[in-house]
Formats: sequence, C-alpha cells, structure tokens
Amino acid sequence: METPMPHPRTDELNALLHRLTQTPGPEGLAGVVAMLTDREGVCYAGAAGVRELGQAAPMAPDTVLALYSTTKPLTAVCLMQLVEEGRLRLDDAAGDTLPEIDQLQVLDGFDDAGQPRTRAPKRRIRIRDLLLHTAGLGYEFFHADDLRYRSACGVPSVGTAKPDSLRTVLLHDPGEAWTYGVSLDWLGRVIEAVRGQRLGEVMAERLFTPLGMADTGFSLNDSQRARAATLHKRKPDGSLQAVPQATPRNAPASDMGGQGLFGTVGDYMRFIRMWLNDGAGPAGPVLHPETVHAMCQDGLAPLGLSAGGWGSALPGLARAGEFCPGTPKGWAYSLLLNRKATPTGRPAGSLMWAGLGNCHFWIDRASGLGGFWATHLLPFHDAVAHQGFEAFEALAYRGEQ
Repeated sequence: METPMPHPRTDELNALLHRLTQTPGPEGLAGVVAMLTDREGVCYAGAAGVRELGQAAPMAPDTVLALYSTTKPLTAVCLMQLVEEGRLRLDDAAGDTLPEIDQLQVLDGFDDAGQPRTRAPKRRIRIRDLLLHTAGLGYEFFHADDLRYRSACGVPSVGTAKPDSLRTVLLHDPGEAWTYGVSLDWLGRVIEAVRGQRLGEVMAERLFTPLGMADTGFSLNDSQRARAATLHKRKPDGSLQAVPQATPRNAPASDMGGQGLFGTVGDYMRFIRMWLNDGAGPAGPVLHPETVHAMCQDGLAPLGLSAGGWGSALPGLARAGEFCPGTPKGWAYSLLLNRKATPTGRPAGSLMWAGLGNCHFWIDRASGLGGFWATHLLPFHDAVAHQGFEAFEALAYRGEQ
C-alpha cells in the first residue's frame, strides 16, 4: 500500500473513527477502516476498534473484509473491457450469450395457494439493462415478492452463491424501472461465458494484477484469513454481537459478480484511483479514457427514470432506506450517480455505492477524490455506520476547501 500523504483533516478523521469505536454498543461500532485517495495516492488511512469484539486483534488498514456489493463495479469494468474489444455490445440481448436468462419470467402476482403467476417479458433483457439495474431483477432481502417467489419455487438464496440462486423472477418488464438486484451476478456469468474462465480468473488477470490488488479475490489464502474481520450484527437492543459462524471465509460455489469479493480497503483505493485517472493503472491502461467517461454517465435520465431507495423483506439483513434522500439520483455503469451536490459536499455527477456489511465508497472524478468507509456489520444501512460514513465524507471535503 502507498505511504499515506497527510490530509488536512487527519486529526479530525482519526478522532471520528476512535469516537465511534470506543463504546461498541448502540451508539458505536466494533471496528472501522477508512481511506481517502487523490489521483496520486492515498492521502488518509485510518483504522480503529477491533476485528472481533472480545478479541485483541485490532482493525487495521490491511484487514480483509467481505466486500459484498462493492464487488459490482469491478464486474462492470470487466464487462466494459469486452465491449472495448468488440466482443459484446451494450444493446446485445444477454440471452445471445446466456440462453438461460431468456427463461426468466415476469411476476404477475400470486394465486390463492401462494403460487406465483408469471408471464413472458415484453422484450429480452439487454446487457445495458443488467448494467443499469433496469432488467427487473431484485434481491430477496429488499423485495418481498422476490423472497416470496424464491420460497414458493425453492430457489436458493443469493447468499449461497449457487448457480441456481439467480433463477428468480423479474419484478417488472425490462427497461420499465430501476430495481436493484442480481443483475451484476448475471453479468458475471456473461463474462465467464465469453472469456471461457471463472470470473475470479478474469479479474485476477485483467484487474488485480495490473492494479496491484494483491489482497482481493473470491477466496482467502492463509495470510488473508488471519487478517480477516469477523462479521457483527446489531441485536434488537442495539448492542453488538460477533457472529463468526456467519462470516464468509470459504471459496464460493461460484464467483458472484454482484457480491462475492474479499479485499482490503487499500486495494480498493487502487481501483478507485483507476477511475480518477481515466482508466490508467500503474502497469498501464485498464480501460480507455472514453470508456471510463461513458461509464460515468447517467444511463437512467434518457429513459426518464431515477434511482431511489429500497425496502426491507429481511430486516435482520437489511433495513429500508435511501442514500442522500431528497437529492435526485441516476445510475451509471454500475454506480449510483448524484444529479445534484450532496449535503456532504460531493459534487453533482459523482459516483458511489455500498456493500451489505455497511461499507461505502465514492468516486469524485471532478475533484480527483475518492474514499472508502468499511465496517463489518449487519443489518445493512445501520444508522451509526451510515452516519459515520457521512461524517467521514463531509470531513474529507472540508479538507479540500
């Protein structure tokens, strides 16, 4: 990892992390890792708290975390590399590469016995739909109808990483709405079909090695396992409990492009810096500058659509919520785009997203600044973790003024 360059608000940033981890109860966190990068390198690296409550090992900049949905942008980059090579087009039907995706049906309600009624979609799912989350695919923990369909039809949870876990139902016709779900997992399968390799092999060759992301992958080696954080959960009274048995550690049944990576925040800084530098990495270009520019455009605005919040069908995994409520938002490839400046200081047109374990990042290409805030905690959208992220981002921009 690069030697951090002092950020003007370093002392305040450190104080924020330590304050939130001093009392790991209803108002605190077990551990946090947070970093900032500009176009040249890391300008703040902080960590506080412990990797597991009741254990002495501290949270550290090289702590390995489950990245959950912050996996998605890496999958999107691997897809766009195929577009650059002319092997795919964004308006191609995904079923031309993966015929099984054409078997997905649109949910049309449930009968009196609780069995789903379905119909054929009005059109085929395109690659662009998967990148923009306009395919109609949801997540069982956000969408009650998806959960009900899975239960009725015996479709495994996406958390199992089993191939059949993607054979769910469309919640609407392709192109009609923005619905966040398993689209990037399907895109991972598209990439595998075209490349003839597992997604982890593709990423290792085309992302991790050229960017120097030595601690990122779909499984852990012994060194990474020894540095891995334990997952925690917030109990009904707000207190924290370590749940080692629920902490993902083993190699998955399949490489899930929407959720499956492990990594360090330092590695993710290298990925963010690639976006800040128009696709350039230390070993050469990962994407062409024009591709990066295209990936940062609002793909929903031309469709008359917006990105919004989410519900909760499994409150133990995720709480309902919305990022920057009141701020109009679109979606790029494959990141949330704020159409106006956020209260924390992020300029209009910037990008961000998050992962189920309450990790958040942003990419501000205009200012040349990116950041990542990571805890290892469920349920998603924890109030303390999210407010900490907002305070971290606000301090980062105060240092830019």
